[in-house]
Amino acid sequence: MSGWPCRLLPVVAIPVRDEEDRIAKCLQALARQERASVHHVVLLLNNCTDATQTVTEGIASSLPFGLTAAERTYPPELAHAGTARREGMEIAAAIAGPDGLLFTTDADGVVAPDWLVRNLDAFSTGVTAVCGRAVIDPVEARAIPASLHADDMAEMAYGTALDRIHALVDPDPADPWPRHTEHSGASIAVTVAAWQKAGGIPALSSGEDRGFIAALRRVDTLVRHAPDVVVTVSGRTEGRAKGGMAETMARRMRQQDEMLDDALEPAVLCLRRAQARAWLKSVWKPGSWTDEVIDSIRGLAAFLALPFVEVLAQTETAYFGQAWETLERVSPLLRRQMVRRGDLTRHHAEAEAIVRDLLIRDIMPTPLRCRKASVALPADEAVR
Repeated sequence: MSGWPCRLLPVVAIPVRDEEDRIAKCLQALARQERASVHHVVLLLNNCTDATQTVTEGIASSLPFGLTAAERTYPPELAHAGTARREGMEIAAAIAGPDGLLFTTDADGVVAPDWLVRNLDAFSTGVTAVCGRAVIDPVEARAIPASLHADDMAEMAYGTALDRIHALVDPDPADPWPRHTEHSGASIAVTVAAWQKAGGIPALSSGEDRGFIAALRRVDTLVRHAPDVVVTVSGRTEGRAKGGMAETMARRMRQQDEMLDDALEPAVLCLRRAQARAWLKSVWKPGSWTDEVIDSIRGLAAFLALPFVEVLAQTETAYFGQAWETLERVSPLLRRQMVRRGDLTRHHAEAEAIVRDLLIRDIMPTPLRCRKASVALPADEAVR
């Protein structure tokens, strides 16, 4: 933690919706932080109808940090975690100041005793955003069928294999291996400057956490997925957030989803995506068009099945993340494909084979190697 200025005061924003039974544990966990202290906590009470406010008032005087409980009654179409987290972070940013640090977690979350100091350790490496991991409370996890736990472990293992492909083909010095792949609102930390540059938390009805990380990436924020930053969350199946983890578990307990999480894709497509990103990174040099770079851009355009001028234009954008997001969206060969649960074993085996090949050959693809390594998708996974 020595690499991060001690004068910066951590401020935590938490969206809250009818959490009278859990909010005290959430706040007490923030109060028990070791070797670092939370300065202030902002609770954004979103259309609460229970005794959350009363519980909050009763515990406030015993907490070692300042507490703001802002009550809001949003119209039905806006009464979701995206709106509440966005406004909560805005209030927190005003308290933290332009050079401050913002954190967000969930009202049913219990952060680990070293949650804050682990985040600060990650910031000390030079990143400006940190994503932590959310794990289900082990007691409440017992109420979830073993089959769902097994399915979740299989999905996570596959997601890790895909991320390993990215780490080998397109390494990120700010986010070295080992790392994780979660973008959960249960644990996100960011500098006020990076939060502001990204436009704040998007007010989405669901997935505002993933949307925020995407916005940070768009403006080239250095993001660390720190495996040692952990929050324990409830294993309930009656959640407060539409589209959240509780709703997903409840749905899967009734009938398992046919498709995996939409962040997971066929392994061969993941490899192509990683190669394309690494290639774009090598030619994204605004104002530095040499004959060699132009030739490489032509090769990348062919690799993406896009017009040369379209790819060329993206090498002049203000941010690499903006260029990559655009090309990833428009390339027919990078169109997102989902994976059927029944095909997971085969796809995982393909991912592991790709990882082994990359490790054995110790390949970090250059533009030339990427040009020669165009991956042909199997017929049953051809881009539609």
